[in-house]
Amino acid sequence: MKRKIFFSVLVLMVILVSIFFYLKNRKDDKTIKIVAVATMRGISAGVETINGMKIALKERGYEIDGHRIEFGVMDNGDEEGLWRENLEKEIAQKVVSDKNVLVYLGPIDSGAAKISIPITNKAGLSQISSINTWPGLTQPGFAIGEPGIFYPTGIRNYFRVCPTDSLQGVYGAIWASEMGFKNIFILDDNESYGKGISSIFEKKAIELGLNIIDHKSFNREGNEFPSELNEIKDKKPDLIYFGGTTSIGLISLINSISNLGLDIKFMGADGIMDQALIEKIGNNSEGLLLTAIGLPIEEVKNEKATSFSNSYFKEYNQGPTIYSGFGYEAMSVALTAIDRADSKDRKSILRELTYLNNFVGLFGEWGFDNNGDTSLTLVSANIVKNGEFIFEKILK
Repeated sequence: MKRKIFFSVLVLMVILVSIFFYLKNRKDDKTIKIVAVATMRGISAGVETINGMKIALKERGYEIDGHRIEFGVMDNGDEEGLWRENLEKEIAQKVVSDKNVLVYLGPIDSGAAKISIPITNKAGLSQISSINTWPGLTQPGFAIGEPGIFYPTGIRNYFRVCPTDSLQGVYGAIWASEMGFKNIFILDDNESYGKGISSIFEKKAIELGLNIIDHKSFNREGNEFPSELNEIKDKKPDLIYFGGTTSIGLISLINSISNLGLDIKFMGADGIMDQALIEKIGNNSEGLLLTAIGLPIEEVKNEKATSFSNSYFKEYNQGPTIYSGFGYEAMSVALTAIDRADSKDRKSILRELTYLNNFVGLFGEWGFDNNGDTSLTLVSANIVKNGEFIFEKILK
């Protein structure tokens, strides 16, 4: 009798376990995961980008065609906002191993993208970046072996919704020339994005007849610049152009240059268009010149941008930044591809992204070209005034 009871209980347990896994698998079949990767501490760009993505998800009700959207955010940086290669690699490897993850959003740093793209490429996982701007990730002619080295399968799986530095660097040099600068000292943070955009700026500046005093790179974590400051003091450039992202080194650099007491303007690109920078350098940020991909959302005059701005303010009690706008755009594109895909799997979603065209987004109508780049070409000029980034004009 005891034996019969034991076997009955055992059979019941097996049935219950089977039901559990059946229901779990059914739930997994109806769950689509999207993972976003960004540096979430030390700088505001990552948080602002993710906030924009969340607005797009909220508009969709976290659901598409009966499938629940599960959104995960992973931090690939340290406390200062510097991305770390080991973190980007670990995250990418973990993400591709989860069959329910159908889209990888990010990272926000071009150097980090060089680490994750080959991993997602081998797994056939679509990767969409909101603000990677280094052209070599998708376009030939900028660095040896690029972009082919990032796509071991030979199939493109990486897309971006923002214009690249091939535009921003050129337009920055044109703006510098328009403002009458003649003698320029160039510095970069020795990273892919920083070295890349400063080199593009330099090439165009020389074409325009501007004098490049010197172009130097420094370690992104360095905070002392004795040789650079001595040369700046001796040769008195009227403009310093910086290529890179917000870091401890940049903060120290700007403060040190300001302490020289010389009449020198400072120009950078969207990598330092970060409110955290203004907060950390205070009055030394006044007059800072910045180029940026896209336009401030308040300058975009269409119904979609207005609706997004209102939703963002209601959710976060502040207006969206350009980063927020491109975060929203990247998530919107991902959700559109998932919605259009006949099968909710990686292969079908990748196909939809590859042929995405006539997409009506925040900044107008656009599509992906054969490289996976947006057809948008907007680049804006901005100046820091009274502790705020103020839109100056569209650069052409």
